[in-house]
Amino acid sequence: MLWYCRFRWHENTRADDVRRRVLEQHDLGNNKADKIRGWYNLVGGGAGFLLIESDSPHEVTDLLQPYMDLVSWDVHAVYELPYGRMIEEIRKQLQVSA
Repeated sequence: MLWYCRFRWHENTRADDVRRRVLEQHDLGNNKADKIRGWYNLVGGGAGFLLIESDSPHEVTDLLQPYMDLVSWDVHAVYELPYGRMIEEIRKQLQVSA
């Protein structure tokens, strides 16, 4: 399962706080890099999102918890919709309903 994990830095969080925590968790082996499909920052900084691959919501929570004093999280399960396949499916659905 794929999880969209949007983050926003708390008001008093500094970039160096986040950098230190990321390295600390990495060195401890807690970031589970094999589970992180993507890490995206928003232009301007202070916010972004991770895409995490996991069948366990508990595993996702374990990965995010060490950062909760620095950022707030908004987490949702998501699934991919390949564009070409979706166009075909939409055409079929419209033909059936016509």
